[in-house]
Amino acid sequence: MAQKIKLFATDVDGTLTDAGMYYCANGDEFKKFNTRDGMGIKLIQAKGVKTAIITSENTEIVSRRAKKLEIDYLFQGKRPKIETITELCGKIGISLGEVAYVGDDINDFELLSAVGLKACPADAVKKIAEIPNIIKLSKKGGEGAVREFIELIFEKGLA
Repeated sequence: MAQKIKLFATDVDGTLTDAGMYYCANGDEFKKFNTRDGMGIKLIQAKGVKTAIITSENTEIVSRRAKKLEIDYLFQGKRPKIETITELCGKIGISLGEVAYVGDDINDFELLSAVGLKACPADAVKKIAEIPNIIKLSKKGGEGAVREFIELIFEKGLA
């Protein structure tokens, strides 16, 4: 049986969002987040699981979403992601085996390959979907994939 999850971490673009980046004429950027994913995050937090967002982008939009969801750890503009999570695990005293992570693109490959429980949205790139033991979710990024992963964690009794 897999270890209990002590940290739930997610990418943003392509997982919490549909991977689209929307710009208007004046340069404002928009991202669409799924409220069911947000509720899933609140539910896993209620089980005592710490939460993290780790993204290569650096935007105020993500900061605002993380604040609203009361995310424990927000890392923006971080590369490589595996180093960031490994450092965080050391800081909070857990192993990579106690981390659940959902990601969708090549910059998530190393991290997904290292964590105890890994998942990708239905529309993840092929290299990610082919990682051994990855859970291929039925929902696409931004369409409830994060919530689906959290519900699977609950079903497996890992949180």
